Amino acid sequence: MPQTIRAADALARRLYDAGCRTAFGMPGGEVLTIIDALEAAGIRFILAKHENAAGFIAEGLHHRDHAPAILVGTIGPGTLNGVNTVANALQDQVPMIVLSGCMDADEVQRYTHQVVDQQAVFRPITKATFCLNAGAAHSIADKAVGIATEGRMGPVHIDVPISVADTQVPAEPPAPRPKASSTAPAGPDLETARNWLENAQRPVMIVGVDVLNQHAQNAVVEFAEDHNIPVITSYKAKGVLPEDHALSLGGAGLSPLADTHLLPFVKAADLILCVGYDPIEMRPGWRDIWDPRQQNVIDIAAVPNHHYMHQATLNFVSDCTATLRALSEGLDVHDTWEAGEIYQLKQALSTAFPKDDAWGPAAVIDTCRKILPRDTIASADSGAHRILLSQMWECYAPRDLMQSSALCTMGCAVPMAIGAKLGTPDRPVVSFSGDAGFLMVAGELATAAELDLAPIFVVFVDASLALIEKKQRERQMPNIGVDFAQHNFAAMGVAFGGAGVTVRSREALETALQEALTAETFTVIAAVIEPGAYDGRI
Repeated sequence: MPQTIRAADALARRLYDAGCRTAFGMPGGEVLTIIDALEAAGIRFILAKHENAAGFIAEGLHHRDHAPAILVGTIGPGTLNGVNTVANALQDQVPMIVLSGCMDADEVQRYTHQVVDQQAVFRPITKATFCLNAGAAHSIADKAVGIATEGRMGPVHIDVPISVADTQVPAEPPAPRPKASSTAPAGPDLETARNWLENAQRPVMIVGVDVLNQHAQNAVVEFAEDHNIPVITSYKAKGVLPEDHALSLGGAGLSPLADTHLLPFVKAADLILCVGYDPIEMRPGWRDIWDPRQQNVIDIAAVPNHHYMHQATLNFVSDCTATLRALSEGLDVHDTWEAGEIYQLKQALSTAFPKDDAWGPAAVIDTCRKILPRDTIASADSGAHRILLSQMWECYAPRDLMQSSALCTMGCAVPMAIGAKLGTPDRPVVSFSGDAGFLMVAGELATAAELDLAPIFVVFVDASLALIEKKQRERQMPNIGVDFAQHNFAAMGVAFGGAGVTVRSREALETALQEALTAETFTVIAAVIEPGAYDGRI
């Protein structure tokens, strides 16, 4: 007789084969079989304190192990708590498998308690949504992994009815589907692009998240160095080219101050290469900043341009590595930007974001970057501090600065740091949060303690939604709904089983960081700054 397993086991085994070793969420009676199947397949289930934070912990781990993130939620309120992190995964191209418990189809017709159309909720914020059935359990599992990880990555949702999870199915899956091969351009458009590259005197590359997901960073570095092309990255792609490299112009996307220097440079280019660049991360100031009829613009992306943030002269829907090599093969190296514009722009950006403040958010960032080792992994929450940090924090490798760059959601930095530390316990990990964002997820400090992890949590404390207060004030509106009490964040760290310290100077911060680097527990460092400290800085 053929061997059988539960449908939930078929799903769990496929996720294990995809490299998954850890899942996160909160259990309920409707997902007990799923959790049991995950553990049986070799995938550890970790209890978080909220499903939304669980999704961000899973994302933080994904950035280290490159396997799909797994979020588990029980029926109704549990699963719906994860909506924010799933929407973020879609916009930030994070491959995430969302497993939700649900009632059996016949029960739904006669029972309404906690029943909601979960597929309808997740359909617009995922690449696909399925309802698991026993006859197609293996195929649905395989489709989910493929859809989540191929093309532009993103989340896939699977509703798992209670009885289906326990239904016996054949243990042997159908024949595996081969992965699609990478593609490179050919023909007249490629020859045109090569001619532009060969003759360009002022080329620039704008690099985005597709490069990370295609593991194309080495190809970008080789191409930039071979052709002396400066590189601007989106915030998500920071570190693709080490930011102390002579050709690195750092990240761009949200800082109007940085844009005053970067945009004129881009407009002066005679060749713009958009490499895996998804402009979903960029502020409106990056919309239509070039005219593809006046400048040669090449777009290399995983999907066709349907965003209309910009247009290009040539569009290649192809693999970044294969395309860069096809463009470069056999071309001679020649000088570019011969009037020293690259160096001048780097100096201008450095001057625009000075590091010599006695105290304040820039001093916090500068001190952390000086004290923390080069291989430190960082995460940044949304807010004014993220805009400043993304310009000032030098990043030397891809994925070493994690943030919600497209959806820009608050409350992501702490859980992403926990996930990153879980995946790379031997590397320093630091998160940067505003005080409001930290309060949203403070309960996950308990998760860090339970996992025996020691990341460093830096909190910018100004008792305000600083970015929104700044915008409110600039519009001459009354101060409404942006200020709150100044809490004792250091005490929160101690209360949840870690260490905590409040700092008000560079010297105190240096000491706190050095102690945190050798601590056996996590450390919360509350850096108290003055209200309005970001004025004129971002």
